[in-house]
Amino acid sequence: MTDFHYSVEPEGIALITWDVPGRSMNVMTLEGLKDLDAAIDRALADDDIKGVVITSAKSDFAGGMDLTVLADMKDNAGDDPAKGLFEGVMQMHGLLRKIELAGMDFKTKKGGKPIAAALPGTAAGIGLELPLATHRIFAANNPKAKIGLPEIMVGIFPGAGGTTRLARKLGAMGASPYLLEGKMVAPDKAQKAGLIDEVADDPLAAAKEWVLNAKETDLVKPWDAKGYKMPGGTPYHPAGFMTFVGASAMVHGKTQGAFPAAKALLSAVYEGAQVPFDTALRIEARWFTNILMNPSSAAMMRSLFVNKEALEKGAVRPKDVPDQSVKKIGVLGAGMMGSGIALVSAMAGIEVVLIDRDDETAERGKSYSADYFDKGIKRGKATPEKKEKALDLITATADLSALEGADLIIEAVFEDPKVKADMTQKVEAVIGEDCIFASNTSTLPITDLAKASKRPEQFIGIHFFSPVEKMFLVEIIKGAQTGPRAVAKALDYVRQIRKTPIVVNDARFFYCNRCIIPYGNEATRMVTEGVALPLIDHAARQLGFPVGPIQLGDETSIDLAAKITRATKEAMGNEYPASEADDLVFWMEEQGRLGRKAKAGYFDYDETGKRQGYWKGIHDKYPLADEQPPLQEVQDRLMFAQVLEAVRALEEGVLEDIREGDVGAVLAWGFAPWSGGPFSWLDIIGTPYAVERCEELTAKFGDRFTPPALLREMAEKNETFYGRFAPDQAKAA
Repeated sequence: MTDFHYSVEPEGIALITWDVPGRSMNVMTLEGLKDLDAAIDRALADDDIKGVVITSAKSDFAGGMDLTVLADMKDNAGDDPAKGLFEGVMQMHGLLRKIELAGMDFKTKKGGKPIAAALPGTAAGIGLELPLATHRIFAANNPKAKIGLPEIMVGIFPGAGGTTRLARKLGAMGASPYLLEGKMVAPDKAQKAGLIDEVADDPLAAAKEWVLNAKETDLVKPWDAKGYKMPGGTPYHPAGFMTFVGASAMVHGKTQGAFPAAKALLSAVYEGAQVPFDTALRIEARWFTNILMNPSSAAMMRSLFVNKEALEKGAVRPKDVPDQSVKKIGVLGAGMMGSGIALVSAMAGIEVVLIDRDDETAERGKSYSADYFDKGIKRGKATPEKKEKALDLITATADLSALEGADLIIEAVFEDPKVKADMTQKVEAVIGEDCIFASNTSTLPITDLAKASKRPEQFIGIHFFSPVEKMFLVEIIKGAQTGPRAVAKALDYVRQIRKTPIVVNDARFFYCNRCIIPYGNEATRMVTEGVALPLIDHAARQLGFPVGPIQLGDETSIDLAAKITRATKEAMGNEYPASEADDLVFWMEEQGRLGRKAKAGYFDYDETGKRQGYWKGIHDKYPLADEQPPLQEVQDRLMFAQVLEAVRALEEGVLEDIREGDVGAVLAWGFAPWSGGPFSWLDIIGTPYAVERCEELTAKFGDRFTPPALLREMAEKNETFYGRFAPDQAKAA
């Protein structure tokens, strides 16, 4: 079997067709690289071949590199994995450079054969780096296709020449959205940006025609031509100098130094821009190897690519349960959460019934979808036709009988057990016996809520995060009696709406909120100790969190934190671990400083709700300490407050799979993405050190930092979490 097929067209064109067996989308493998190399050699050696077209037999061109290739390069190098990686990367560079030069004499730039790429659909990662090495790129007029280099999103950067070629093609500034942000665009926008050359209804025919008519000068890339100047200027050019200064500031501003891949990418572009092209490729390969040897990149790739994809494809779905795709969904409650659930369901083509106490309120919930599409139309990301199609699928009503025929109900009413129980019973009187009932509660135990149901085996938690349409994760919670069909239904629904699921067992706060709440509590404890608010937030941001815990408190609202605290105290009674953090939250509530929505919280706000700086009045109640703690101590407190709770969740069986713990943490609340998640982070720092540091924090700050028994046991054996609980995934690191 082969990944690339070679054939000769009647016109004398060699057609190299990418078609990886058993895959819905092509990915580059070691075998594929060998196949492609052999096919290129064959075409260049055959005097009867006039040129080459590289295309795909699938609906898309390629989705990127099979990441096991990188792991294999490491493993095959024995005691010197960096050398193995560098040599492997340079072999890829050699192949793509061979395509680029196409047999021409390098001095005269003559004698080469034209090579074009015809992209039928999406081209990502190596799927664009390969075409960038050809002489002309033709893409299908396919608005569903996405073209770009998303590697930075999983902790690496384009390392098969894409970084160097795109920077030299577009200039550092023009390339930055695609290299530093991983921006993926439709073919028409890719052409306008300069990523590709032409959009055609039949890209294969267009590519063949071009190959037959190409001149020798068409084959010489700008950077191989005499007198080439980098667009925007090189680092030693006045304009280029300012570009790179600005780029460096932008990267540090966005990443706070927490994401090594962005800095390495910028270094590769900066250094590569000052030397000849082939030397620049070696520089890119060295920086790429540097990143691949960094445990951060391995952890990010594993969590945000390998594990995320596995969960989306049903890694934890109950076996032997037939397809449970949702045809009609009932959403109870047309508030912000219910309206968001209705929106994403309709966008997935599911019939939606949006229920609230009266028709007017329900219609307001439906208008949330209309407003969303209107904004998208203004930005060119939606069309009136898509809006109409989605809105036609949503029925907004107060009439529960409209729920008849629904196969899934998601309840998103007021966070009160009595209100939810009443709604459950009313709705179950209307829906069919096979209908699955789910609650979107964020804090209330599913097992307790299921007591109101006549069919607890069909009762489950489907916990969305706000805003629903923007957040990638959905947390599925199994109650004590939840059956496998309910789990399968929830997972299939999440797949339909194109989000990432994790499945956890029932417990107060489930998994995500269980870890998020201690994060906020630790921050507010520090405030009561006199730690400066900016220090706390900046410490978190320098760990890679999208926002600091103080700012997060304002965004999610302080009265919500107070409400959750009261409900938890009532439920836990004497077992509730009261702290100074509670006092601060209740005091802020009394002051009417409820966060952004009240334009007063930990921050001051102007009339438009824009933050104006931290509220200094908080120090009247909690004076600033004369001596502020070290940054590392603040960061350790914030990290271990969350990570220890994740370990406890695993220890107690709330988490059944550490992959879900890592993916869930990164996607739900932005847990230090560079680390790959709490379990990956513990593997990076080592369990022995984790226990040692926790004992120091316990001695200084209290029992909440006491290492769980599982962590102590693993530290004694010097075990890693992936080595013990997911050995197949441990290799990815």
